[in-house]
Amino acid sequence: MTALNEPLHLRNGAPLKNRIAKAAMEELLATTGQLPGDELVTLYRRLAAGGAGLLISGHVMIDRRAVAHPGDVVLEQDTPLEPFRRWAAAGQSAGGQIWMQINHPGRVIPKDLADITWAPSAVPIDLGGFSGMYPTPRPMTALEIDETVARFAVTARLAQRSGFDGVEIHAAHGYLLSQFLSPLVNRRADSWGGSLPNRARMLLDVVGAVRRRVGTGFAVAVKLNSADFQRGGFDTDDARDVIKMLADAGADLVELSGGSIESLVTAGFPADGRTLAREAYFLELAERLVASSPLPLLLTGGIRRRAVAQQVIDSGVAVAGMATALAVAPDLPARWLAGTDAQAHPPRTRIRHKAFAAAAVQAATSRRLARLGAGKPARTPYPPSIALLLDRLIRARRRRGYLKWRTTG
Repeated sequence: MTALNEPLHLRNGAPLKNRIAKAAMEELLATTGQLPGDELVTLYRRLAAGGAGLLISGHVMIDRRAVAHPGDVVLEQDTPLEPFRRWAAAGQSAGGQIWMQINHPGRVIPKDLADITWAPSAVPIDLGGFSGMYPTPRPMTALEIDETVARFAVTARLAQRSGFDGVEIHAAHGYLLSQFLSPLVNRRADSWGGSLPNRARMLLDVVGAVRRRVGTGFAVAVKLNSADFQRGGFDTDDARDVIKMLADAGADLVELSGGSIESLVTAGFPADGRTLAREAYFLELAERLVASSPLPLLLTGGIRRRAVAQQVIDSGVAVAGMATALAVAPDLPARWLAGTDAQAHPPRTRIRHKAFAAAAVQAATSRRLARLGAGKPARTPYPPSIALLLDRLIRARRRRGYLKWRTTG
């Protein structure tokens, strides 16, 4: 049996000191110029002290014209690197690794932030009565696809220059690379659409371009849906085949998650009607992938007890990823590694509307992260419903700053 404190040696040669990772969360703490500031530095120093062997940052956007939220960090060719060096050093301050998650949202850009909104095909986001919040995207041209692949590679190289130990390419949760993988969103008739190898082409090009820019001693991971949880969408059989392709393309590890903005699986609301367990949401699907995977797998989704984390490792998954639990109790990994059975209780709400409930819980989590970044206890003095109202006010202020920066830039 593999213990949680056992190191993991990836094929790029960089060992993780234990089998617990902090997975990406929407920290939404970018400062002026969409840069990491003091709050992110303080937050990651506290998370590093919490004992996880690996910290994966919230998504960093590769293109200033395309952000999912005005609090997103952006890293491009001419971005000053000193703030990123401080962020990386904070994440490594307790001897663990920090990887930067890099992303392009594709069609997941709200109308009030949209400059360019593109996707594989002109398929709008279906959120029922809230669909109008997002513009209908236009299909990407071959030139735009190539440019975006190059941007991923540039951002990865800049992360390396800033001192990060690796990058995680975001190809899950309905963002751009996940959109290309999805037969529901990707309706192209060219070499980027149709068959699974064609739909995976952009992701594989990104992994290959990143690997060429960063060399072999830098970790390159991919976040991939184990399933989209939408009828007719990307499924577990697709994930199995894509993982094999990623191994050939030069990836070191695959993180398994699931769902998208149209299927709020991590909030417990899969669009295809399946019921999820309260913890380790995707473990059943991951167990179907472990035996055939040529790469180590990291599983994220609802883990908040030591016994569940150990169950994940016992299933053959290499690393147990935690997210919301660390916003509640950032020292949970250290306590688990010391042998205690401490657990975290995530924010809950009585809001009945699924979309509002998910947004409220996410807002409460973001407020906890902001408090940690301010050097305060994680616990918030108000319920998720109030956190959601505060989140809208903070977003409005950040939106003004982002639009001014994007325009002047």
